[in-house]
Amino acid sequence: MNLKNLILAFFIFTNASISTLAQVKAPNLLLPVPSKNQLRWQQMEYYAFVHLSVNTYTDMSWGRGDEDPKIFNPEKLDCRQWARICKAAGMKGIILTAKHHSGFCLWPSKYTEYSIKNSPWKNGKGDIVREMANACKEYGLKLGIYLSPWDRNHPDYGKPEYITYFRNQLRELLTNYGEIFEVWFDGANGGSGYYGGANETRKIDRTTYYDWENTYKLVRSLQPNIVIWNDGGDRADLRWVGTEAGYIGETNWSLLNDKGDVPEEMLRYGVENGNAWVPGEVNTSIRPEWFYHPKEDSQVKTLPQLMDTYYNSIGRNATLLLNFPIMPNGLIHPFDEKAVLDFGKAVKTAFAINLIKNSKVVASNVRGNDPKFGANKTIDVSNESYWTTDDEVKTGSLTFNFARPVTFNRFLVQEYIPLGQRVKAFTLEAFVNNQWEEIAKETTIGYKRILRFKTVKATKLRLNITDAKACPLISNIGIYDAPQILVPPVAMRERSGDVRIIPADMESQIFYTLDGSMPTLKSNQYTEPIKTDDGKVLLKCISYDPKSKKTSTLTEAKFDVSKRTWKIVGIEDKEANSLLDGNTDTQWYQKNTLKLPIDLVIDLGRTLKISGFKYLPDQHWWGSGIISNYSFFISENGNDWKQVDEGEFSNIKNNPLWQTKTFSPSKARYIKLRALKNTDDNQTVGYAEIDIITE
Repeated sequence: MNLKNLILAFFIFTNASISTLAQVKAPNLLLPVPSKNQLRWQQMEYYAFVHLSVNTYTDMSWGRGDEDPKIFNPEKLDCRQWARICKAAGMKGIILTAKHHSGFCLWPSKYTEYSIKNSPWKNGKGDIVREMANACKEYGLKLGIYLSPWDRNHPDYGKPEYITYFRNQLRELLTNYGEIFEVWFDGANGGSGYYGGANETRKIDRTTYYDWENTYKLVRSLQPNIVIWNDGGDRADLRWVGTEAGYIGETNWSLLNDKGDVPEEMLRYGVENGNAWVPGEVNTSIRPEWFYHPKEDSQVKTLPQLMDTYYNSIGRNATLLLNFPIMPNGLIHPFDEKAVLDFGKAVKTAFAINLIKNSKVVASNVRGNDPKFGANKTIDVSNESYWTTDDEVKTGSLTFNFARPVTFNRFLVQEYIPLGQRVKAFTLEAFVNNQWEEIAKETTIGYKRILRFKTVKATKLRLNITDAKACPLISNIGIYDAPQILVPPVAMRERSGDVRIIPADMESQIFYTLDGSMPTLKSNQYTEPIKTDDGKVLLKCISYDPKSKKTSTLTEAKFDVSKRTWKIVGIEDKEANSLLDGNTDTQWYQKNTLKLPIDLVIDLGRTLKISGFKYLPDQHWWGSGIISNYSFFISENGNDWKQVDEGEFSNIKNNPLWQTKTFSPSKARYIKLRALKNTDDNQTVGYAEIDIITE
């Protein structure tokens, strides 16, 4: 063959190869897929809630709707402070509770007098939504709006006329304050309220009353780039995850079915074969409750708790919406500020260096042998490229080879979700001491999955996709060596009065004080349950790791009088003592053939001057028998009873924390908690713990 023919043959071969590569098509869509709005929202990952209303000034969880607007006066209110803190913490936006269940509006709505225009703040001339919008713009944050569908103040709530009012307020909020990235419709609906002076209980069918289909159309016509969060009614763009505790299921599909009721347990996991893209948003507060309560100043989430929340939300294919309860003066509390800034710094530090960048990666299969879909696309730091296999291949592996041994304890992986969520199961292996060791076995990935495990030192790493709906699409992978954060110990007081401290791990030491002073390494070292008298106890303790020389954040626990002499009256079931054992992981359900109301009577064994009580419901996932409405009685002899309190445990189903109620101090030897109603509207009554507050 002469030179001319050789050149011609090379040209034909080269062009044929190029033609073959050009024919390698991208994978087909695996429906459903996220909309542009949903994808943009998912990429935000982390943003803030802020809660401020009239009940900030009454120390209540929910306002009743009859609070006087004149109590609302956040004299130092500074939305720029809120925005500055959120920006510094790494957040991408802020959702403002423009109107909570009380009906009180943080903007001068022309459709109601129950707003800040009738408060002393700025002589009624202020507009917090406007100030929030301006602050977000200044700090480069996106603005979201929370508007409660329930309104305990409005006289027309429960009637058709209220829907017009509700939509009028939506128009105000979605047309006057610039672009809104998310609108949040709380799922709490119907119940007791002021309702313009009616003071009655009103019930609605939340699936039909708000006419969500047309309400959504209004929202999207006013804000084309918005996403809608809703806990009830027609399917929204985003879903609640079934809890406000700060986590979603380890298996988490961004899918639901577009019609029909969603079983509550499915909110945690999504629906593998759902026909609608409805990703999860994890909403939780930096304190136990959503609005500010002075008693929670010592209960701000610790750095380990916030990091757990991060890994259990963003690290499980969800976003994180973290709430700040605004103080009565209008500012974020310094404790909350420090906690969230430390949190932001810790996340940034943990993921500062991706140790996989300089590795050499090999795939078990590459789609059409096309470099456009090659294994190296997983480490090119682009969200638009990905490794994938041929259509018929639903499993595969990626092996990362390191030039020298690498130490790491975090693994991050992302799917290319614009073409759908595909991976159903995967494993992770590390090559240690010349052999492969499995270090993780998991299910879904989605937009982002982050795994934590014991530190390993390996020369190779292998990701195995063991099951998928269709050919897997892996966009980004990272490994990191995150610094250790020592978890503080947990303290409990047993019925005997002894205080038990539980370390986070068996290698750390615990040091404690009982005199209110800060513990140091020279304080008492905990070795066995601490004997105390029957009085109150203030415990402060820390964990200390002798290897790293690090100490944990402080654990502070305040215990009232011991329950050593307490007895449950009229109940033979020995399991009932679980509600007095000081262990929040045990529970008891009252066996009673009668319908509600159901009484629980306790003999304290001695006369005390008490000023309140505390109730904790079952702490397990989907705990039942949660009391929502109650009456509380006291007696000195067990026969003559005096009612000292009656009310509701607001938001207890979604946030089943300790419920604390106070009243004027009175002498009592016997107490009686009467369950009037539970959150499931049935006859079950359950308890994890009962306690009292003494003067």
